[in-house]
Amino acid sequence: MSIWGRVIGGAAGFALGGPIGAIIGVMAGRAFDRRSKSSSRFNFNRIDKNQKQQIFTLSFIILSAKLAKSDGQVTDDEIRAFKDKFKVPKSEMSKVAKIFNEAKKDSYGYKQIANQVGNLFSNNKLLLEELLNNLFYIAASDGNISISEVDLLKSISRSFKFSEKDFQRIFQANLNNIESDPYKVLGVNRSSTDNEIRKKWIKLNKEHHPDNLIAKGMPKEFVKQSNKELAAINIAYDKIKEIRGIS
Repeated sequence: MSIWGRVIGGAAGFALGGPIGAIIGVMAGRAFDRRSKSSSRFNFNRIDKNQKQQIFTLSFIILSAKLAKSDGQVTDDEIRAFKDKFKVPKSEMSKVAKIFNEAKKDSYGYKQIANQVGNLFSNNKLLLEELLNNLFYIAASDGNISISEVDLLKSISRSFKFSEKDFQRIFQANLNNIESDPYKVLGVNRSSTDNEIRKKWIKLNKEHHPDNLIAKGMPKEFVKQSNKELAAINIAYDKIKEIRGIS
């Protein structure tokens, strides 16, 4: 079964007419430790790989809908990008579309959703980064990332507890190679040594390798975007080597 069938199955029984944000909480409910003296804490290790993938995918559907609506209208390009890029089977499309449309019009704001997702994945920053990268893809699908979309993505990044430097690294990696700053793509400083830059490049390559992402809980349907990130990382390193005359 594809991830889409599992997601719909995971959300089955939940009234879509209710608060859309509660779906994620329902799916993740068993992973909360309510015996904690301080507050209900989420233990990501208490749920299996399939459930992690369900939560990742559903979070993406909901935040994509909020993002698509952020600049005032949902374009055909954004809908087409979502459907084509993430291989939604025809048999599941109407159900995925129903969740997307409910999220788009629901009064439960994106910030509430983003905060919830950030808390759920707080010990899996790599998956949060991949979620943000895929949202950038949706934002750019109509040929232009609007200021309102950048603002919303930056706000989501803050909900995920990413620093401004982290956000700039992700943002720059999603620009075309001519516009991007290679140092920002790698998240290093211009004053960093050649060895420090090489170590960061190796670290990012290992983190964003598709096998590592799938092991972390990312559905295989979303892996294609990670290949784009790897390419951006490698191009950035090549640029820096050329600038510095590193062989």
